Amino acid sequence: MSTEDLPPAMPAQMTSPRLTYRVLREEDWPFYLAVSQDRSVMKYISDPRSVEAIRTHSFDVRLPTWYPGCKHWLCLVIEEKISGLPAGFCGFIDRGDGIAEFGFILAADAQGKSYGRESLHATITFCFEQQAYRKLTATVTAGNAASRQTLISAGFIQEGTLRQNFFLDGQWQDDWIFGLLKQEYPLSR
Repeated sequence: MSTEDLPPAMPAQMTSPRLTYRVLREEDWPFYLAVSQDRSVMKYISDPRSVEAIRTHSFDVRLPTWYPGCKHWLCLVIEEKISGLPAGFCGFIDRGDGIAEFGFILAADAQGKSYGRESLHATITFCFEQQAYRKLTATVTAGNAASRQTLISAGFIQEGTLRQNFFLDGQWQDDWIFGLLKQEYPLSR
């Protein structure tokens, strides 16, 4: 595939009714760290990690410029339009063969406002309409009912369970696997 055939990279900013989305920047580190250290937010995502581990293995790897086909996450900062305050992060990673894996995380004070669902719809639209993906997937640690419901409300289907797939909180956890095909999405809006 030549560079002329590639879909366009991430626009400078995406929007949805109440939110804006922009690429992660160096100055987002304090907010990223705060969210990553909030145990109520990270319950189903990660065990406690050192500041250095969060910086090196989670934040820094999301800073390079994203382009179609690259092998790192496109990490978007979710911001409230009215206040301008950050609410969380969303994004995706290319898994090859026209598939992208979606993920999102909301700060504790942004939860319960349907921001996860709104950001999911904005990202789905970007992936299907501007990036030509044919399928989106998502992985959720079993027990995370809020994330599961958010995905289902956007039309994702739980395609299966990977038993004892993720080590968290001192034991092996199951992962729920979700998928959404491009042709299914307009039906779920």
